[in-house]
Amino acid sequence: MHLILSHEHADFDAVASIYAASLLYPEATPVLPLRLNRNVRGFFTLYGENFLFSEQQELKIKSIRQLTVVDSQNPVTLKGFGPNTQVTVIDHHPLEPDLSPSWDLQVEKVGATTTLLVENLKERGIDLSGPPATLMLLGIYEDTGSLSYPGTTPRDVRAAAWLLEQGASLVIAADFLHQPLSTEQQTLFEQLLESAVVSTIQGHEIVIAKAQAGGTTDEISTLAHKLGDVYDVSALFLIVGLNGRVQLVTRSYAESIDVGGIAERLGGGGHARAAAALIKDSTVGEVEKILIARLEEAVEPASTVGEIMSRGPQLLDSADTVAEAAERMQRYGHEGYPVTD
Repeated sequence: MHLILSHEHADFDAVASIYAASLLYPEATPVLPLRLNRNVRGFFTLYGENFLFSEQQELKIKSIRQLTVVDSQNPVTLKGFGPNTQVTVIDHHPLEPDLSPSWDLQVEKVGATTTLLVENLKERGIDLSGPPATLMLLGIYEDTGSLSYPGTTPRDVRAAAWLLEQGASLVIAADFLHQPLSTEQQTLFEQLLESAVVSTIQGHEIVIAKAQAGGTTDEISTLAHKLGDVYDVSALFLIVGLNGRVQLVTRSYAESIDVGGIAERLGGGGHARAAAALIKDSTVGEVEKILIARLEEAVEPASTVGEIMSRGPQLLDSADTVAEAAERMQRYGHEGYPVTD
C-alpha cells in the first residue's frame, strides 16, 4: 500500500499538498489528518464532495510499501510502517538532522510545500477544476501571507498564477483566510494582548505574550498573525499554558532572528520566520525564563559596527601640526580626526 500523509493540526498547505500528491501518484491513498485547523474544516464542510480522502481510522493496513510525507519530515506512526517502507519526503521547511539516508528527500526553500507539487502538476500537464485549484491556492496563500511574507519566492507567485488560470477563486480563498476568531480564540487573544511585553534585545524590539488556555484550543498560530498586526516589532513569542503543557508559537519579521532555531532548542521546529514547540511537564513561567535566555544568545544585533562605520577614514599623525589639522577640517568639513599614535 502507498499512503500520502502530513502532520496533525493540518493547515491548508498540508491538506492541499496531500491532495496534489494524490494527483501525481494516482495509485496512492491520500489520508486526511485526524485534526484539521478550523478554517480547513470549514472549507471541507462546503466543498468536501470534490475531494476523495481516506480517514486514518478507516484504513485496514497490513504493510505500507511506500509512504509519501508532505509538509513534514516526520512520518506518522502507523501499523504496517517498517524498515522496508520506501519513504519520500516533500517539504519546504529546513532539513531536519538524522533523517534516514534511504529516504528520498525533496526539500526545497519555497514559501509553501504546495508550490513544489503544483510545479510538478503543471509540468505533467495535469489540469485542475475550480475547487482543487482553490484548495491549492489556499495552501500557498496561507503559508506566504497571500504572497506577502519575506519567505515568499518567485516560484510561489508563478504557482499561484497558474492556479488562477486553472480556475482558483480568490473570493473563496479570502473567505477562508480571513475568518473571525472563535469565542475561545477571542478570550485567549485578550489575555495575550493584556500580558504582552515589548523588550529590546540586541537592538530589536521583541514581544513576549503569555496566557493560560486550560486545555486544547483552536489554532494559536492565528493569534500570532493577529498580534503581529498590532505590534510593529522584529519578532513575537506567544507562550500558552495547556494543562501541564506549554505551547510556544513564534514569528520573526527580521532576517537576524531565526525563530526556527530557537523553537528547535525547545524541542519544536519550523523555519526562520515561523515556528512552534510543545513543551511537556513545564509551566509558562519556566518556558519564559528559558526563552529569554535563548534570545540573548540567538538574536543577532540589529546593527553591527561594520554596518555603521565610515570606510577609509582620514587620520592624523601625531607629528602633524594643529594648523595642518585645521586646514584639513576646513577643506573637508570634518569636525575631528583620529590621531593614530
